[in-house]
Order: sequence, then structure tokens, then C-alpha cells
Amino acid sequence: MNPADYDFFSALAEVVFANPFGAERAQQILRIVPGVPLGDLTTNREALAHVVKPRLDALLGDGPRGWQRLGAEERRLVELALLYVCYHRYVPQLDALIERQATQSGASLSVPFAAEAVAQLVHDGVAEERALRMFALFFQLRRAFYFIHGSLAGECESMRQVREALWNNVFTHNIRGYEAALWNRMEDFSTLLLGETGTGKGSAAAAIGRSAFIPYVPSQRRFAANFAESFIAINLSQFPESLIESELFGHRKGAFTGAIDHHAGVFERCSTHGALFLDEIGEVSIPVQIKLLQVLQERTFTPLGGHEMRRFSGRVIAATNRPLGRLRADGHFRDDFFYRLCSDVIEVPTLRQRLAESAGELELLVERLVERIVGTRDTALVATVLEVIADRLPPGYPWPGNVRELEQAVRRILLTGGYAADLATPPDEESRLVDQLRSGDLSAGDVLARYCSMLYRRLGTYTEVAKRTGLDPRTARKYVENARSRPPRRPTS
Repeated sequence: MNPADYDFFSALAEVVFANPFGAERAQQILRIVPGVPLGDLTTNREALAHVVKPRLDALLGDGPRGWQRLGAEERRLVELALLYVCYHRYVPQLDALIERQATQSGASLSVPFAAEAVAQLVHDGVAEERALRMFALFFQLRRAFYFIHGSLAGECESMRQVREALWNNVFTHNIRGYEAALWNRMEDFSTLLLGETGTGKGSAAAAIGRSAFIPYVPSQRRFAANFAESFIAINLSQFPESLIESELFGHRKGAFTGAIDHHAGVFERCSTHGALFLDEIGEVSIPVQIKLLQVLQERTFTPLGGHEMRRFSGRVIAATNRPLGRLRADGHFRDDFFYRLCSDVIEVPTLRQRLAESAGELELLVERLVERIVGTRDTALVATVLEVIADRLPPGYPWPGNVRELEQAVRRILLTGGYAADLATPPDEESRLVDQLRSGDLSAGDVLARYCSMLYRRLGTYTEVAKRTGLDPRTARKYVENARSRPPRRPTS
């Protein structure tokens, strides 16, 4: 291998292992093919593979003799290039399989192109056992990109960071290490999602849960599990204390009054290759936290009224919109439970933060929402929705319900042709704060907390709040969280 080839394939290796949502991805590609228009390589998923293949053919043109001339490191680089080309050869079929499987329940669909893909890998020098694992990894890579890219729209920097964090959550920050040792060990890594109501924590959890590694079973010509059923979500705030343990762990017939049959809880229903999403984890009581902690530590549980131990092999994702720092300080959330959940902590940004970062974010989101609702792109409907929003809502409207509120605003506009600003706009926080200052009803701490909270709604970041107030960003965040955790005082008469 000459120096130019070595540099080319070394640079390609960085791209192969890079996070596709990373900030440096574009520059990594440009280092491989300087001078080629970037759009040709980033918008066309197969373009770079077509650049790589001629270099491989030239290097290995005489078959086995070409391999024999390569050193160990050179063979590793060439194998990565062969895997990269093979993966992109089957991307269209993988995408079609994902789209079909996403709407199908029951057993996973057959994969008619799998035998050909595995045979190609074996032909390229990959051992058969590893070829089967690599084909399963191809499917996982494509699912992760499909769900992370498709479910979390946004061009602002904070959303790019969320997508990058989700990819790392699935494959770790080092995909070399993941492929070598962690692909079948990810159930040991729990995830905690933070963010206000309506920011998209559920979509982020689903992207993780549907992107787990699922082995390919050649004798059945299908994958071992259906990813469409491998993700189970439960909102813990919707169950009373008396039923929540039954929903989590299940119960046996006769376990309590009204238990007229066996019931499988979500831990039992979650598959080995699946993930369990515990939404509103900040709402559960201390006794339930203790039992959940035991499951996370020992990976076993017992249904209510039963004696047999059941094993839980899935992955746990939890989320809350409540300030965990305050909950922990007040003794409402156990520290040991928090530390068992926080293998990774991902914060999903508010809509007001996203709009502050990128002026085009609102238009992009409206385009996506309209397309999802009507089933096709319609520029006229998008223009109508944006016009109504601009006409009926005040400048800098903070969207307290975040993306969920925006989605319902789009639906209302499509349904009625208008949008009532008085129904969407929360009470004027500034006017209320001024009134309470005049009445002398606020303590100094209340004043600072309310003021920081008002600035955060408007500016979207703790850093900007800190600049305006002269506080440290961590102190600014503490005051904002304090304001969220208790209702504002009403003026005295």
C-alpha cells in the first residue's frame, strides 16, 4: 500500500467510526476527498462508498495476492473499507425493511437479501460468525440513524447535540470498543432523560429503545426480535400508588382483592433485546424507588403474590420533567436510585431555546408537523400555519408547552383556520411580577428566582440568564429550578 492509499484508508476509518451527527463529520469526509462538493457526499448516502470502491478494486485487483502484500494494519483498514462499501450497498433494502417492520406486530419479518449480504462479507474475507454479527450491526446502524434523524427534527446546535448524544448512547462514544466487546452488554447502561413537558423526551427514548442490537438468525432468515415491539413505555404518573407495583412487576391471581387473573408487568413483557421507558420517574414514591433500584442492581424481580424470581434483561430508560436536584435535596428522590439511573444523562432542550438558537427552527418544525399530519409535503399549508402563528401570537412567545404545544397549534390552525392567542398565551409573567413587587409580597429569594425564571423563558439558556443577572450559570440554574418547584405567591389584598 503506497502512502497515498494509506492516508486515504486511514481517513476513511475515522469516518466509519465517527458519530454521523458529530460536529466534525463534514470535515472528516472532506479530508478523504478534498475538492469534491460536500453535498454530493452528505446528501447521497452512497456517494462516498462509490468513491471508495475504485480505490479498493485497484488495491485488491489481483485477489489473494493483493491481500498477501498487505501488513496487519493495512488489512484492518482495507477490511473496514470493504465493510463500509457492503453496508451502503444494502442501505436501500435495510431502509425498506425498517419501514415495513415498523408497522408490523408479531414475529420479525423475513430478510430475503440477508444471505446475499452475509455471503458478500464472507467473500470479502470476514469469518462467517463475524459476518453474521456485522450484518446485524448494519441493521442496527441503519435503525439508529432512521429513528434518531427522523424522530428529532431541528437544525439548531442544541438539537444536533441531542442527536449526537443519542447515537453515543446506543453505540458508545467509541464504536470500535462497542463492536469488540459491548454490543451484547448495553443492558448494563441506564439512561436518564431530562427536560420540560413536551420537549420530546418520549421520542428520544423511543429512538434509543428501537435501536438495540438484535442478532440475525440464519436458520430462520429473520432477526431474533421485532424492534417495533421491543420498546415498552409506561407513564408512572398515571397509576395510583396501589397499582403501580402491579403494572411494573405484574401480579399472580389472588395477590390482592380484584386480582382475578395473572398479569404480566412491563418488566416481564420487555424482551431481551428491548428497552423499558419509565416516564415521569420523579413522581414515584420512595418504596417504589427502592424496588426499582433492586431490579436495576440485581436484574431480577418477583411478581406480587408470587415466589418465583424473574429475570429482566432489557435496558432501562427513565425521564422526568421535574428538577431532580430539588427532589434529591428535599428527600423525594433517593441518591442511590439516581446514581443507578445516570449511566448517561441527556437533557432535551426547550422549544424557546431552540428558537433562540436558530430563526429557521420554527419553519422547519412546522414543515415536519404538517407533513406528518397530512401525509405529504404542502408548502401552502405550511405558509398558512406560519402566517397565523405570526399574526396571533406575540413576538418572542415562549411556547410553554414546547413542541407538543406547537403540534396542537398546527392541528388547530389546520382545523379552524385560526388560533386564539388568549387560549395559548400564559398569564403575563412580567406584569404579575411587577404587581407582586408593588404589593411587597415577595421575599428576596422569590424575586431573584422569579426574575431568573422569566429571563430563562425568554432567552432559553442559563448562560444568557447569568450574563444578564451577573450570577454564575450554576447559581442561575438553581434559581430557575427553585421557581419551577414551587408556585408563585399570590398578592395579598
